[in-house]
Amino acid sequence: MGNTRRGRQNINMLLVVLIGFCVLAIIEIIYGQAQMKVERERLDLEEQNRQAVEELKEEWRSLKEGSSVVTAESEAAPAASEADKEEKPEKITKQETAKQEKKEEKTGEKKEDAEPQEKDERDYSMQIVILGDSIMDGDRTESGAADIIGEQLDAKIYNMSMGGTTAALLPNDQYNFATWESRSLLGVVHGILGNINTDIFDGYAAGDVLETCDFDKTDYFIIEYGVNDFLTKQIPNSRYLEGGDTLAIDEAHTYTGALHDAVSRLKERFPDAGILLVSPHYCQVFNGQTFIGDGYSLDYGYGPLITYARGTGYVAGQFEEERVFFFNAFEESGIDAGTAEQYLADGIHMTPLGARVYAEKIARIIHSDFAPEE
Repeated sequence: MGNTRRGRQNINMLLVVLIGFCVLAIIEIIYGQAQMKVERERLDLEEQNRQAVEELKEEWRSLKEGSSVVTAESEAAPAASEADKEEKPEKITKQETAKQEKKEEKTGEKKEDAEPQEKDERDYSMQIVILGDSIMDGDRTESGAADIIGEQLDAKIYNMSMGGTTAALLPNDQYNFATWESRSLLGVVHGILGNINTDIFDGYAAGDVLETCDFDKTDYFIIEYGVNDFLTKQIPNSRYLEGGDTLAIDEAHTYTGALHDAVSRLKERFPDAGILLVSPHYCQVFNGQTFIGDGYSLDYGYGPLITYARGTGYVAGQFEEERVFFFNAFEESGIDAGTAEQYLADGIHMTPLGARVYAEKIARIIHSDFAPEE
């Protein structure tokens, strides 16, 4: 009997111990789940804070580093370029101002504080019309490339360049004169030819030139594009790919196709005018302070920038018997990896020294045609 009692006591104690272990295990599981939940919430909060900080940094970076030509790699949808997105609010304001001023002029209600512009009646040696992007538009002072060209050649300059523009149409742009909205090279050419409504140029220098320039007196057109076409990541250099394949897009939506179209139309309308095609120059692209690549290495799917430069030369070669000239600014301007710090302000736009080196070489090409005996 004694042994039986002790056996039952031992079994009861064992059950108590087992129950105790089970209770402890359950408590540990509940505690562990609670800790995991807290840890997940902490990690989620940290991620939210990190994203908020990154958004604030990006917003500050865009305000600090804004430019009329795209100068940084971005995961956002590309603007036409680089650039068009940043300038749009300012341009809308300028358009509204320009339209209001025109209304005031028509009704004789000019502003009292508006100073009349002096008419330039100098007898220049030649007339030059420049079509380009912010490389020609960004600095319209005497240190800018356009003014230096005028100074070197004693030329009357009509600068129709607009920062952020491309030579080609963007993917959603339609080649339709009735609904035309693009301020690309093709848009400017069709504005000159009177094919489209030129209200899209109101508020831009190009709009003023369209109203004041007698294009029939033009001795030379300078066409300078390519950097934005490349940086949009949407405009191929050409329809034709290595290996014989062809992209399913029309020529006007490619860089070289748009150049060819523009030159053809200008030569047909102004057969006596010379045309100088200026290729994109060597560039370096940064994301903030981080170097992304340069005109040799960076490729968005349609070849690096140097292929666009050589494409410019290819187009010029199609018109070599018609006074269409080529300046290979990428390889012959003196702007390269060794001089970029001296000649480029932000990897793309030029310093005053870079603009002078660049502009003087353009002037020499035109002068050698205008006065070959000198």
